[in-house]
Amino acid sequence: MAFITENKYNISMKTQQKAFIFINKGAFRPLIAGVMLFIAGICAAQETSQAVYLRRFQNGTQLYNSSRWNEAAAEFRRAQEISNNISDWSQALYWVILSELAFSDYGSAIRDMDELERTAPVSSFTRDMAYHRGRVYFNQGYFDDALLYFRRYIDSVQGDYPETADRIAAAYFWMGECLFSMMQYDDALRFYTWVIDKYPDSPKKDISTYRVDLIKQKKIEAELLALLQWSHEESLRTSEDYQRRIRSYEQALNNYQRRIAELSLGAGQAADIQQTDDYSMYQDNAFSQNSWQSLYDRLLERAKQLNKELDVLINEYINGGLK
Repeated sequence: MAFITENKYNISMKTQQKAFIFINKGAFRPLIAGVMLFIAGICAAQETSQAVYLRRFQNGTQLYNSSRWNEAAAEFRRAQEISNNISDWSQALYWVILSELAFSDYGSAIRDMDELERTAPVSSFTRDMAYHRGRVYFNQGYFDDALLYFRRYIDSVQGDYPETADRIAAAYFWMGECLFSMMQYDDALRFYTWVIDKYPDSPKKDISTYRVDLIKQKKIEAELLALLQWSHEESLRTSEDYQRRIRSYEQALNNYQRRIAELSLGAGQAADIQQTDDYSMYQDNAFSQNSWQSLYDRLLERAKQLNKELDVLINEYINGGLK
């Protein structure tokens, strides 16, 4: 693509005066007159081209403000194609990119950013591309890359102009958003706080304040969740301890009941033996009938006590809400 510079066809007043003097001398008067007419025609064509550029650019601006971004991109593109100088070309392409970003055509926007940076590397519009690239990468989920471009934009701008300050504040805010999306809440908090403290007039102040409150709430929720988890684990440990004690009591109770049954059977057998003539054979056995009965009574009493303790433990378990 070729550009026609602003001063290519401008003729100084001094040159024009010399031309008219030469013409008045006579010989080349018709030839010079033709050249002058040719130059005037070119100047008129250039003015007409500039008028068309301005009309296209204004149409694009109106469409952009009406949120008709696809149509706006087309008008800015036409203005770019008929531009007469690098400044108009850069301006038109910059607004093409903004329109593409508005309707989320990120692939086209990145390609046009590359072309703008390659063709007009020192343009003020090119400098802003770092910020817009950061936005594109953020929207695509490439948070690390977005952080780098926002940082690059901040490092490239100078001055305390309100527009510049607002864009810098926005860059800090989006860096916080990248970190927030990566769940690095403490780091994100520093960027939001920086926007609130250093740029109180920024449009990003209110949303930064909201994010700060949200991070604080998340921290409280995390602490409560940790406390609840600890309480639940402690409850499980207590429940397991109760259940283990209950199983132990039940096992002991079953053992006592089995021994009582065995002793009860043994006492009955001793009574039957006394009714026989051979009872004298069993006089040296370990237990007499009274001994069996005494042991049976003691075991029965212990079983009853154990059963009471088991009931108390079960009631304590239920009343404590350990389920």
